[in-house]
Amino acid sequence: MKRHEFLRELHKVSGNRNYLEIGVNDGRSLRLSRVPTVAVDPAFKVVTEIRCDVHLVKATSDDFFARDNPLVHLRGGRHPLRNLRRGRGPLAHWRRTTLDLSFIDGMHLFEYALRDFMNVEQYSDWASVIVFDDMLPRSVDEAARDRHTGAWTGDVYKLVEILARYRPDLVTVLVDTQPTGQLVVFGADRRNTVLRERYEEIVAEYDVPDPQKVPETVLDRAGAVPPEALLEAGFWRPLARARRLGVGRSRGWEPLRHAVEQIAVSR
Repeated sequence: MKRHEFLRELHKVSGNRNYLEIGVNDGRSLRLSRVPTVAVDPAFKVVTEIRCDVHLVKATSDDFFARDNPLVHLRGGRHPLRNLRRGRGPLAHWRRTTLDLSFIDGMHLFEYALRDFMNVEQYSDWASVIVFDDMLPRSVDEAARDRHTGAWTGDVYKLVEILARYRPDLVTVLVDTQPTGQLVVFGADRRNTVLRERYEEIVAEYDVPDPQKVPETVLDRAGAVPPEALLEAGFWRPLARARRLGVGRSRGWEPLRHAVEQIAVSR
């Protein structure tokens, strides 16, 4: 399954009421959204029809998140019927914006992707779904920090190890999509400050010169699940329902964690 096919199905099964995309390029992934959306790119070149209520932001993601209330576009309006039509509660205008589905496909260097995750997590919770693109490079050249190939993933694949090491409270699922795989992250917790506190330490360790020593497990896609297995999992409907009902982390996260972990274990 190709990455845009997977994303299209993820929009369907996740029951997301809003969407954030970092890295728009020509809009091929943005066009999949049918919900209120914010899309960020310093040099987007959208050439396809967009069929959602979208705020296109021409800025770097760092500058975007430095704004006061960057996700104001996703806040509910004051009209209760409009909120209900958009899947929001009637008091959504006064609530803190929480992202349901986010797609990170910005600058292909791990430190940028890591900052994007830290920023996205500040507006996410346990029921949010966060997706990284380009997590399974097919060669050392494709994984270089300094681009010298047509297709280029950069070294964002390092996020798999970084999150496993510093954020074991999360559940991450590598997905074997074409051409270069994706990583789906569950269990975001904006109260967790480990990545921010240790960011400089992480960058100092993982910022190494080319050629990158890409693990064989990455090149061989070891542990990556078939996209169909994740999309067909039984937890999506309960997850969407818990989100709509406002189920708290204390009640909702452990059942979801167990269900998602079973997908990886069965691989």
